[in-house]
Amino acid sequence: MVTIALLGNPNVGKTTLFNALTGSNQHVGNWAGVTVDKKEGYIKKDIKIVDLPGIYAMDAFSNEEKVSKNFLESDDVDLIINIVDASNLSRNLYLTTQLAQFNKPMILIVNMIDVARSKGINIDFDLLSKKLGVKIFPISASKNEGIDTVKEFLSNENFNLLDTTINTKHNFGYLNENETYKYIDTILNSCMIIPKDLKTSLTEKIDKIILNKFLAYPIFLLILFIIFKFTFDWIGGPLQELLASFFEGPFSDTVRQLLSSTSPWFQSLIVDGIIAGVGGVVTFIPIILTLFLGMSILEDSGYMARVAFIMDKIMRKLGLSGKAFIPLMMGFGCSVPGIMAARTLESERDRKLTALILPFMSCNARLPIYALFGSIFFGKHKTLLVFSLYTIGILVAFLMALLFKRTLFKNVEEPFIVELPEYKMPELRSVVYLTLEKGKGFLKKAGTIIFAISVIVWFLSNFSFSGMVDINDSFLASIGKFIAPIFKPLGFGTWQNSVAILTGIAAKEVVIGTLGVLYPTGLETALLSQFTTLSALSFLVFCLLYTPCVAVIGTQKKEFGGKFATFSALYQIVVAWVVSFLIYNVGMLIF
Repeated sequence: MVTIALLGNPNVGKTTLFNALTGSNQHVGNWAGVTVDKKEGYIKKDIKIVDLPGIYAMDAFSNEEKVSKNFLESDDVDLIINIVDASNLSRNLYLTTQLAQFNKPMILIVNMIDVARSKGINIDFDLLSKKLGVKIFPISASKNEGIDTVKEFLSNENFNLLDTTINTKHNFGYLNENETYKYIDTILNSCMIIPKDLKTSLTEKIDKIILNKFLAYPIFLLILFIIFKFTFDWIGGPLQELLASFFEGPFSDTVRQLLSSTSPWFQSLIVDGIIAGVGGVVTFIPIILTLFLGMSILEDSGYMARVAFIMDKIMRKLGLSGKAFIPLMMGFGCSVPGIMAARTLESERDRKLTALILPFMSCNARLPIYALFGSIFFGKHKTLLVFSLYTIGILVAFLMALLFKRTLFKNVEEPFIVELPEYKMPELRSVVYLTLEKGKGFLKKAGTIIFAISVIVWFLSNFSFSGMVDINDSFLASIGKFIAPIFKPLGFGTWQNSVAILTGIAAKEVVIGTLGVLYPTGLETALLSQFTTLSALSFLVFCLLYTPCVAVIGTQKKEFGGKFATFSALYQIVVAWVVSFLIYNVGMLIF
């Protein structure tokens, strides 16, 4: 087996190159003992590429740097692929000089040559290769330019002939950072021509608007609103309604007819339990996919890094740097990777504070709840509703950060460095791949956790110690009636709604699955009889803010310990109760 290590600075197109080289022959895990992504892919069955985390140097300060350094030191790496940005060679080559210290065969992939050309930058790659002593492949990964040449070179395993000592001959490896940059600039001055009247790039023109101090925040909110409109009104919502009508009508009726000769309890288990529970959640896959499609486009275009930059000023007031907003943005997808991403923050204080407020970012698992209640109670205003819920989550997170800043954590300023990549057209293949991966994860959860919970809920709602009984005399009814008084002041204190909240701790999508099992004869009609518009809003806000799923709690425990995870879970349910109480009771006074 041949092992190739792929390294580079953040935002140089490393992931795009990795996907182009390996296609679908890849998998993602975690490094042993460290919650940092480990991505592996194969060009051929005997040539493995390991996509190491994006780093700026080998100083081993962050977990990403430690992972990369340990891998190169301890693993049998046959080749290092160092990918750099053609328009930022001076900064990118600093990592190259450090990689040369490992005395392993190495090639240099110079990406984004199209961007460099557009700026009028002319690079003599043959001379640069000779000066550095490294074989160079100029490419444009996003346009698939030069990729085949790299594939052919790697497939033939010609790198076995590369000289591993030539870099030392060319004076790589200063102990002093300034001397290293001087050496790099000396080489580049002889190999690269940069026009004196460097024309303003398209990225710079766009940034004058996107990063304008008056326009930046309204543009950010407008973009989010358009994504929600795209998700709930234009594409995802209509497709979800079609899928829901299929599951609730023809599909359920057909299955019930096929099972007509079986026992009533078995029919009920399949139709009222599994189909109502799992099917009720699966119908929301169009909404999940369209939202992630929008987010993936933003990320691939280079805009998400700008969001972190423009949020730095606000985050400073909360005692965090703008860098912390990146894990928070990841929380819109799922809190688990967001909490893992917080490990890139420099201080333990920042990591803990970010992990405490991150679950208030509305994850995709809550979308089915918003979509169902939004369509029933808010009609054509459901997009505005969902936008408002996301905004409430952000505001509550920021308020709690302010509170923690003044109580549990001292306000210590941390430096903020973020790469602002060139804007580019999102690569269709990369965007679709990321979107489908998220959809696959959602379906996997539906087929495991939600399936199991649906069966358990069906059993508990149909049985008691005396056997099969009416739902109001079941185990589940007893549990629900015990905890229902907690939620009565919030406007949704029935035992069915209380149980849905309880099962939602397993996974937020289960809230809809549980309601589907408890109201098998008609969910919309049942909810209209159980909720008013105000109590529905109170319910949605509670679902937004209360204790996250067990996977998030488990991740917090793994990262920061059991006491931290317990505190996080308990304080969130208190915050959710207080905010929902205020919304419902103040709303009752007004309306």
